[in-house]
Amino acid sequence: MSVETAPPARDLPEMPAPRVREKPAHSVSGGLALLLGLLGLLAGAGAVVGGARLADGGPGGAGAALIVAGVLLVIGSVFAMAGLNMVAPGEARVVQLFGRYTGTVREDGLRWVNPLTTRKKVSTRVRNHETAVLKVNDAYGNPVELAAVVVWQVEDTAQATFEVDDFLEFVSTQTEAAVRHIAIEYPYDAHDEDGLSLRGNAEEITEKLAAELTARVRAAGVRIIESRFTHLAYAPEIAAAMLQRQQAGAVVAARRTIVDGACGMVEDAVARIAAQDFVELDEERKAAMVSNLLVVLCGDRSPQPVLNTGSLYQ
Repeated sequence: MSVETAPPARDLPEMPAPRVREKPAHSVSGGLALLLGLLGLLAGAGAVVGGARLADGGPGGAGAALIVAGVLLVIGSVFAMAGLNMVAPGEARVVQLFGRYTGTVREDGLRWVNPLTTRKKVSTRVRNHETAVLKVNDAYGNPVELAAVVVWQVEDTAQATFEVDDFLEFVSTQTEAAVRHIAIEYPYDAHDEDGLSLRGNAEEITEKLAAELTARVRAAGVRIIESRFTHLAYAPEIAAAMLQRQQAGAVVAARRTIVDGACGMVEDAVARIAAQDFVELDEERKAAMVSNLLVVLCGDRSPQPVLNTGSLYQ
């Protein structure tokens, strides 16, 4: 469930404020840099060959100087080409210069940055994380099993790289912690009709889960897109007892509906007999008729009729 309405701030964990924010890194088109580097390599190689020919033709320092210049040009071109980076769609490069964060390259394609920098690849694609089946106690102390799937994406590559050691492990751990916290806050089935429960209020609970996850992983520059429970059940050791309890509740509810309907039908029957006045019944016979009708309407078996061949009172 995508987070739109968040619970009060006091219910959410407080994470430290980020010390670094993502900013664009200075980069240029890699095509031009590659072309200049190749030209430098060709020019350096040509200078070395030309210097070698001059050195073979006779004594003099021109050939040696040309060879040295060519070698330096080749080394410089190779060093400059070390700044080339292939950036695929859905990826970014976090750039550091001597340990200092200088920016992030998000433009896809071939890009060139300072060769002295280090570049770390960070995926910005949408990812799924599904927790294992967790066994926790709900708000009533009953052991339940539940699992959840979270759809998330790296939003700030600088925070994902520098604020936590491993943002993948961080998201996994915080997801499990949020699922456990939500499970112990609410019962599997609420005894109060107005109370929230894990089974009966899935939409509201997943909204709260998404809000708590957002607060937990915000420090790592991660955005929660959606969260859902994929498994929710009582633990095996109490599943049979809880099933009997649910069945008993269903039977009671069904009987209550049957009794309510039967009472309405009996009331209508007595009212119609009294209104049409084709049979006079005293209070005792009314009570007997009501009892017989309730037995017929509320019984779970077909009643056996008893024929009265005498008078009404025999």
